[in-house]
Amino acid sequence: MATTALPVTDRFLEVLERLSEKSIEDYYNPYQQFQWPEKLDENRLWMSPELLTPYGTPHFDELGEETLHRLSRWESINFYSLNVHGIRELLIEVVNRIHMPGFEVPSDFFHHFIGEENEHMWFFAEFCRRYGDRIYPSTAMRADSAWEPEIENFLVFARILFFEELVDHYNMRMAQDETLCDTIRQVNRLHHQDESRHIAFGRELVSLLFARMREAVSEERLREVESYLKRYVVFSINSLYNPHVYRDAGIADPLALRNALLADERRREYERKAIRKPLAFFLKTGIFSDDTLPVI
Repeated sequence: MATTALPVTDRFLEVLERLSEKSIEDYYNPYQQFQWPEKLDENRLWMSPELLTPYGTPHFDELGEETLHRLSRWESINFYSLNVHGIRELLIEVVNRIHMPGFEVPSDFFHHFIGEENEHMWFFAEFCRRYGDRIYPSTAMRADSAWEPEIENFLVFARILFFEELVDHYNMRMAQDETLCDTIRQVNRLHHQDESRHIAFGRELVSLLFARMREAVSEERLREVESYLKRYVVFSINSLYNPHVYRDAGIADPLALRNALLADERRREYERKAIRKPLAFFLKTGIFSDDTLPVI
């Protein structure tokens, strides 16, 4: 945990006040907000086509319309499953830090954050159970070694921020896609509404945590942190390519398709588009020294 105070700025205090007020103004009860239909139409896409993992490769056209409809269903279930797992992990980390030394200032906003993320986890899980009868399992990326407290705190919120920005790219596209059903658009629209606040908060907090960490550790250690965080970025992207999804969509050799898509350079354009904003932030703040990502 943190051992020194955050280098709090007037800007950070203003952002916290504004976002807390917005959380109260925009509050909705998700248990009353959603009118879940008994089933969703399986003869239409459940995810915008350019968000599907085979998009931009020959596999997209080769799969055919019927298979693409099935694939979009299961890729959407995988996407919401990743949200369930990601939110559960971030909640654990934030709860462990609320009202703890070093996090006194943002703790009031943490209460809004925790409440909203808990509700997000519920409606993503509800979607998966209702329309997929499952939540796909997920694996976590292990740390290279035991990190110093300042590094551990920075990485927790840097990972949260990246996860939220990646998810928000999908949320915004699907919320605006009029070819998708109203339920899918609503889930994504409401999540984006809340995540826009969380991302604004996360960028401010990560910047302050990075400043504190940079003063506490060596330059060599900073490069190790950068290397780890870059691998986390790639790990997160790769989790979208789920062989269990391809199997459930009826694809004959799901592992072969995953390997082919991960190796296809045509996919890099769409992956980079999905992470453009967090990558630009990491570069601007000096967290990343360049935009080169590893192959894992």
